[in-house]
Amino acid sequence: MKSHEIADRWITFFSSRGHTPVPSASLISSDPSLLFTVAGMVPFIPYLTAREEPPYKRATSVQKCIRTGDIDEVGKTVRHGTFFQMCGNFSFGDYFKEKAIPYAWELLTSPVADGGFGLPVDKLWVTVYTEDEEALAIWRDTVGVAPDRIQKIGKEDNYWSTGQPGPAGPCSEIFYDRGPEYGVEGGPIADETRYIEIWNLVFMQYQIDNVTSKVDFDVVGELPNKNIDTGLGLERLAMILQGVENMYETDQVRPVLDKAAELSGKEYTSTEDPADPHHVDDVRLRVVADHIRSALMLISDGVTPSNEGRGYVLRRLIRRAVRAMRLLGVETAVLPELLPVSRDAMKGAYPLVESDFARIARIAYAEEKSFLRTIASGTARLEEAVKESKAANTSLSGAEAFALHDTYGFPIDLTLEMAGEADLAVDEAGFRTLMLEQRDRARKDAKSKKSGHADLSVFHELLAQGETVFTGYTELEGQGRVRAILSDGAAVAHAATGDEVSIVLDETPFYAEAGGQAADTGLITGDGFVVEVLDVQKPVKGLSVHRAIVREGELPADALVRAAVDRERRHAAEQAHTGTHIVHAALHQILGPEALQRGSFNKAGYLRFDFSWGEGLSAATRSEIEEVSNIAIRNNYRVDTRVMALDDAKALGATALFGENYGSEVRVVEIDGAWSRELCGGTHVDSTSRIGSLTLLGEQSVGSGNRRVEAFVGMDAFRHLAAERALVSSLTDMLKVPSNLLQERVAATLAKLKTAERELERLRKEQLSAAAAGLAGTAVDANGVKVIAHDAGEVSGADDLRALALDLRQRLGSAAAVVAVAGASNGRPVVLIATNEAARDAGVKAGALVKVAAGVLGGGGGGKPDVAQGGGTDLQAIPAALAAVTNAVKDR
Repeated sequence: MKSHEIADRWITFFSSRGHTPVPSASLISSDPSLLFTVAGMVPFIPYLTAREEPPYKRATSVQKCIRTGDIDEVGKTVRHGTFFQMCGNFSFGDYFKEKAIPYAWELLTSPVADGGFGLPVDKLWVTVYTEDEEALAIWRDTVGVAPDRIQKIGKEDNYWSTGQPGPAGPCSEIFYDRGPEYGVEGGPIADETRYIEIWNLVFMQYQIDNVTSKVDFDVVGELPNKNIDTGLGLERLAMILQGVENMYETDQVRPVLDKAAELSGKEYTSTEDPADPHHVDDVRLRVVADHIRSALMLISDGVTPSNEGRGYVLRRLIRRAVRAMRLLGVETAVLPELLPVSRDAMKGAYPLVESDFARIARIAYAEEKSFLRTIASGTARLEEAVKESKAANTSLSGAEAFALHDTYGFPIDLTLEMAGEADLAVDEAGFRTLMLEQRDRARKDAKSKKSGHADLSVFHELLAQGETVFTGYTELEGQGRVRAILSDGAAVAHAATGDEVSIVLDETPFYAEAGGQAADTGLITGDGFVVEVLDVQKPVKGLSVHRAIVREGELPADALVRAAVDRERRHAAEQAHTGTHIVHAALHQILGPEALQRGSFNKAGYLRFDFSWGEGLSAATRSEIEEVSNIAIRNNYRVDTRVMALDDAKALGATALFGENYGSEVRVVEIDGAWSRELCGGTHVDSTSRIGSLTLLGEQSVGSGNRRVEAFVGMDAFRHLAAERALVSSLTDMLKVPSNLLQERVAATLAKLKTAERELERLRKEQLSAAAAGLAGTAVDANGVKVIAHDAGEVSGADDLRALALDLRQRLGSAAAVVAVAGASNGRPVVLIATNEAARDAGVKAGALVKVAAGVLGGGGGGKPDVAQGGGTDLQAIPAALAAVTNAVKDR
């Protein structure tokens, strides 16, 4: 029986018994505490916990799920997979154990011809919670399960709760006996490898409190409405019905495994025994099969690779699959071969993976291409670092792991994995510390700006008295009252001229920085005072805090004021924010819906927009984005805002920003109806023509899989184009050429310059070669090793020193020799050291010597045993550094 047939049979069985079939929810969980839908009951949590009224009394579903908490165990056992499907039936205060238990038994044991799964009764075992005599009686007396096939298990395994005070209840599980070849007799309590769990029935009947652990809590009463939540693992049942060894060999997964085996030339033997010589390759093949399917399904549900959250999980799945294939011997791109196989295996259950495959493939293939570049650039350095660490009998340092991440884009999980394969530990704590320090440095200024001080208690106290009413959607001036004046985090009675304070009003037209839009500025005035508003933030949700300076008079607390926003600045910010929405829509139109927003920033006249995309945009694509954007501006589309329920906005197809938490009511901004429809709390122009024009400034990478475009709008766009026109005019005058021939003239001039540079380089090399001939005779003996230590003076760069050092090393012949040459480049000292094979055999390594020299120069360095490079800050120390190298060789 195929997997999609199992799903269809499940839905048919429960639909015929009064259950409403509910389509699978997205893998992207609507629960803000979860990255993914991790269990079949997740979409029903609001009903099971009585937070919402269920729209039906009975429901059934086959839910897509992702769990990656034990990703490192994937492939090693039959119980670990990242993507799985959970068949569930649910009752919300309708039936309870008396029907849930017989339903489960009927579906499992009824003949296939009658709509069941046809499992032999003598293969099934049941567990119940130790104190659940009611379930025990139903299994024994109503269903007719033999008493010796029913086992009692305690709270640790057979009692469900959220881990918090609230609903809870006992469980009952159904197990399938795989036979004596898989383990010992004795039922599930004896061996859960032989007896594999296939169905879990949760009976939510109690209210618990005083929860201190999974097994330590107080039952404080029965729930007024008892619920049923059951889950059958589709992959586990498919294993049984298809007669295969594990979930990786079922019909939706095995085709990818077989294709991976074909590409690698490896034989899959299905072993789970670590002592078996085939085990390592079998595990890698299972990893590939699992991760490729998971990646397919995640991208299908809208996840794109990134460095955080869901995107990071997807990135890790793809990279682990690619790396597993490399370890199997395949170093070329593999996703174009494997992903279509997974699509064909899954399309029977999920047609979208076929209809949307062009988009899915584009995202996946770009990520693999990016990762292969990362591997090519970073692997050699990591292997060298591993070799050095093992030689020194130390772990791989946190600084080295950080450098791999920061310089080569090597993710820490890959460093850990590859170092682990070499039996080398990594100072992960040191790496995390350095990452944290880097993030802290980046966030320091922003944190200072947004909070002003760490203690937010005063803001919470003000919020408790009421939220700030924002009037700035419809007016830019208005009356208000000063609720509080804060100085250094404490409330004060007044503020005098020159005081910089934080002001909280009861209502304000000033927009507080949010959603990527910069805050308004303007004036707060009243009887005898003028206050300039410099910034507006929301340190706690619902409370606008104006950072301001008193320009005239004295501002008292509780004063009546008139708040006025800087109209020109607000209008320019609105132009930029609406321009951002237009650029987003243009990207969707040109690149496709996978060009998802990753962040934005808008201020007066300027916008910055980050989006998910795996490669740089061509000049033609950038030009097309700019053209589509300006056509939308010229067409004078209406910009409408509506407030509606979040579910209604989603139904309309409004675009939301991943990672944002939205309330039950949201604000939807539309440009020409469905052309652009986004959830947005910012301020906008009322028609696109009021933007004036939009000019893209450029496009760049902002991390693997993400790109950034920047643009000017309105008068800033005009000024930018005027400045460029003036520049062209100046260049045409300077080069004495018409503007239409300017590019050709510049190209010709650059070509001449490059020719001259090549000639200079040739002459420089000739000089170095001539110098080398004379220097070869200056070698001194340092304890049996020839040493040349030479100050080359001013050089163009390290390449000059490298060429000289390698030339000298060759001239010194096969006897042990060291060449140390130093010079000044761009005002800083550079040193390069080369050793020959005989010197290295004598224990003289270039990497160690360059650290000696660089230390004297006030810097650092490193490299391989044969050639190493360093630098520093003290030009005057070059002679001392070269002498230190000679002494180090002599004193070894």
